[in-house]
Amino acid sequence: MMTARVFAAGGGIGVLGGMVGLGGAEFRLPLLIAVFGFAALHAVILNKAMSLVVVVTALPVRLFAVPFAEAGARWDVLVTLLPGSVAGAWLGATWATRMRAALLYRVLAILLVVIAGVLLATHFGSLEPFALLPAARTVAGVAAGVAIGVVAALMGVAGGELLIPTIVLLFGADIKLAGSLSLAVSLPTMLVAFVRYSRDRSFAVLRENGRFVAVMAAGSIAGTVLGGLLLGAVPDGVLIPLLAALLLLSAAKVWRH
Repeated sequence: MMTARVFAAGGGIGVLGGMVGLGGAEFRLPLLIAVFGFAALHAVILNKAMSLVVVVTALPVRLFAVPFAEAGARWDVLVTLLPGSVAGAWLGATWATRMRAALLYRVLAILLVVIAGVLLATHFGSLEPFALLPAARTVAGVAAGVAIGVVAALMGVAGGELLIPTIVLLFGADIKLAGSLSLAVSLPTMLVAFVRYSRDRSFAVLRENGRFVAVMAAGSIAGTVLGGLLLGAVPDGVLIPLLAALLLLSAAKVWRH
């Protein structure tokens, strides 16, 4: 029964993420804390492990939809964002392992509110590329990479909800290509955060909950595929505000945890 419940929870989160073109990790984190009772740092580490599995699974599919040559032609995006995001991931994971639990809950709650705002702005705002000189674009890209790496490490997410609008705004890529490029940036960024977390004793939570991680990750992958098939089934004008409201409610629960 517990296995079915965990799979269903992962599947539900995957469907929500898949319907908006994300992996759903931002919805999974509060679920791990509020429903399954994991402490903040343990939830972040578990979320990071499952996010890594989902990204590794999604990357070949995205490269099939967007040929490698097309994604590789935008090497400038990777060269600009990756150094900052990798450094930010190490920094964010370090902060997470050193924060007091009460502070980490507050930080996670604030970041959930930020993600809700980005979700609304991305879908209802205008993503017109900024007109920046090359030098300014490079500086902005590195700075954005650091910030995104920190947030992704602190929340245990892939960071696509932040990377995609950043790539569109700074580099003028279309949404479809930006999605593939975001995965290419996310994977090494997540690996760096994962390595940093592995040096902390809290990393033992993965060994102690290996079955839980495997079952929820499988549910997340299945749900993400189903959510992708349902893309457009619910109008954005209804779906996005509901998801943003869900993130805000989750933020309130995590804040009071």
